[in-house]
Amino acid sequence: MSSVAAVLTGDLVGSTRAGPTAVEAAMAALGAGAQVVAGWTGADTRFTRFRGDGWQIYLEDPGLAFRACLYLTACLRAGDAGLATRIAAGIGAVAELPTGRLDSAGGAAFELSGHALDMMPRGRRLVLAAPALPGEAAGVFALADALSRHWTAKQAEALTLALAPGAPSQSEMAAKLGITQQAFAIRLNGAGLWGLDESLRQFEARSYA
Repeated sequence: MSSVAAVLTGDLVGSTRAGPTAVEAAMAALGAGAQVVAGWTGADTRFTRFRGDGWQIYLEDPGLAFRACLYLTACLRAGDAGLATRIAAGIGAVAELPTGRLDSAGGAAFELSGHALDMMPRGRRLVLAAPALPGEAAGVFALADALSRHWTAKQAEALTLALAPGAPSQSEMAAKLGITQQAFAIRLNGAGLWGLDESLRQFEARSYA
């Protein structure tokens, strides 16, 4: 097997101080988020937990890596776990892909993602490792990293709906939260989604073959 895919490898920030209850809640939120991401394409993300507060998912469509990073970040901010996650997205070939967990998976995408997480600069929470892409792509991840630090829980909750590919109208999403369309729009504007939309479109329009 040799195909281009994306792998997201992450770990929780401050998990030791937060304690086991918070860690379990955060991992549950990430696992649920990974299931939602799988529903975007119908392909299993194989959410795998490792080293206590570490996790990993596989994305058959590498173009969704940026959107998935934003979505999972929003999932944690919207919840009550009180923890954030670092995420390193690697895009490259996948040589071995097991049916269930990702422990024995192999290939450049896994190596790039894992190494990028290990080498992530102090204070960063979102990085891209994709040698085949221009440097501007990694720059977009850095800007998104900075922007996401300022999301409130309510803004993040709105983003978990709005970031889905082919999301319904704002009125429909607002109704799910029991708020007005105007209030929903204010949350999205405050979260900076208007500035991320173009980057998401460009990232997903690239050729990754």
